[in-house]
Amino acid sequence: MKTISVGWFEIPVVDMDRAITFYNEVFQIEIVKQDFEGTEMGWFPFVGNGKGAPGSLVKNIDHYKPATQGVLIYFSSLDVNNELSRIEKGGGRILQSKTQISEDHGYMASFLDSEGNRVAVHSQK
Repeated sequence: MKTISVGWFEIPVVDMDRAITFYNEVFQIEIVKQDFEGTEMGWFPFVGNGKGAPGSLVKNIDHYKPATQGVLIYFSSLDVNNELSRIEKGGGRILQSKTQISEDHGYMASFLDSEGNRVAVHSQK
């Protein structure tokens, strides 16, 4: 294998409606809510064969619990400050403000979402 690509991601939630409201606010998107035999899912918008990996919010307390440690998902952004400006209004908390990684690799920031998950954003400017 020459490269490894993420094919799907799932972010655990305790309150699906609250989580959907948070992510819709922060990323200015519309998440679609689904129910799969008792497991609630909130699908992030995606384009088949497009850039980035599709993913979902997932509510299933027996299998998923929000966490501040472990795998860290980075969402791509035009400018990290766009999303950071909406984190607290959406019910989250900024953990690390916009920080330059390097001139070649752009900027990143991290936050806690409305459910207690640590998440990050990345931009080139």
